[in-house]
Amino acid sequence: MSQMLIIDDNIEACETIESLITRQSHLCDMAHTLKGGLERLNGNGYDVVFLDVHLPDGNGLEILPQIMALPNPPEVIILTGKGDPDGAELAIKGGVWDYILKPSSVREITLTLNRALKYRQEKNARTEQQSVDLSSVVGVSPGIKTSLQLTAKAARSDANVLITGETGTGKELFARTIHKNSRRAAQKFVVIDCASLTESLVESTLFGHRKGAFTGAQSDQLGLVKLADGGTLFLDEVGEMPLSLQKVFLRVLQERHFRPVGAAQEDTSNFRLIAATNRDLDMMVEQGNFRSDLLFRINTMHIRLPPLRKRIEDIKPLIVARMEYLQNNYGMAPKILADDLLTTLNSYEWPGNVRELFNILERAMVNADEDNTLYSFHLSRELRIQVAKAQIKQMTGSEVTSNEGGPANDGVRKIGHEIYKDIFDRSLPPLKEFKGMTEKIYLSELIRQCNGDISAILDKSELSRSHFYSLLKKYGLSL
Repeated sequence: MSQMLIIDDNIEACETIESLITRQSHLCDMAHTLKGGLERLNGNGYDVVFLDVHLPDGNGLEILPQIMALPNPPEVIILTGKGDPDGAELAIKGGVWDYILKPSSVREITLTLNRALKYRQEKNARTEQQSVDLSSVVGVSPGIKTSLQLTAKAARSDANVLITGETGTGKELFARTIHKNSRRAAQKFVVIDCASLTESLVESTLFGHRKGAFTGAQSDQLGLVKLADGGTLFLDEVGEMPLSLQKVFLRVLQERHFRPVGAAQEDTSNFRLIAATNRDLDMMVEQGNFRSDLLFRINTMHIRLPPLRKRIEDIKPLIVARMEYLQNNYGMAPKILADDLLTTLNSYEWPGNVRELFNILERAMVNADEDNTLYSFHLSRELRIQVAKAQIKQMTGSEVTSNEGGPANDGVRKIGHEIYKDIFDRSLPPLKEFKGMTEKIYLSELIRQCNGDISAILDKSELSRSHFYSLLKKYGLSL
């Protein structure tokens, strides 16, 4: 007996599908809004979900990442109207089992449901037999959970995998996780940094050479491709591979044959390929900088890693895990994380992603020295200034009007930029030292530093409660 959920605001459609489900002795629940559907999904282990695209409180496709991030996500069947090809495309990209055009016959719905249930039974049986250790990857966000689900599938297969994501998102970590959980785990994981390959030595580096093949070749040397025989070959930054090499490497991927430099006979290597890049390979193909046939070869499975700014709920778990690592490997004492530290880190854009987070954390721990608690103050001044600028811009808006309601005054921003230089290195002075158009900047930063605590705000600014609230109204600010 399986359990189903229908999320659709069309009562008649819900009742039709419910009748079909119950006739097959399955259990069925219904919800008529996205909010109601998510509430039921979070509390029950459904096998199949029928999800309408157009609902009163939003688009059903928007919650697909949250559904797919569930511990054992259900198979999702999208209900979409005829003439909505974009909806069908987005549904498939979101990882749904299938989509049904409304209205559809009972027979069509039944066939789709039965296929989904059969697939789910087989998938659950495989999952029970093959456990995958994903403990090396830290994260609780929907985006990272989706990536981990694909990683588990990749580990159970021998297909080529392409991992994409910004610099510092952990592409090599995911590649190693796939290797360690694959049937090739006992063999080598060989890394080729495509960005460092030089035209003169590329074939010798990849395919090896025989003694005397060129000046300095004093003995036979195995190439990286042969070293990966039986194991995994990881092409890091594959988007940097020169076009001249792409053609050569394509044949290696197709045939698993290659010829070492100076050799009369070809050699073979039975490797599993994982490639990674931070570049848009589809765009590079359009621009003629990457071969389309090579992209087809390496892109059998595609794992997209989200940037850290889109998974801020993972920042704290990442910090805790990294502190434990630093303690075990370098004897650094763990610290308590202050709320203002996490607030600052959650507000940062993280251009360097997880790698940058780890570097910043280690620097902050060194800066904290024997302090037991990590505060925002222990972070680098440059990071805190960037966060302050972004927060004040968000609170004050890009346009600043004068007291008379006239156009924005550039002097306000210039004064503000001077404040940014040392705003974290001293307490804010009383408001009487600020005049005219600087009030809005002062109040915005005051609210941020005091976390909206009215008592702290009044104490620091020396304002009366009534005067403070009149200023809030005057500048359109809120706590």
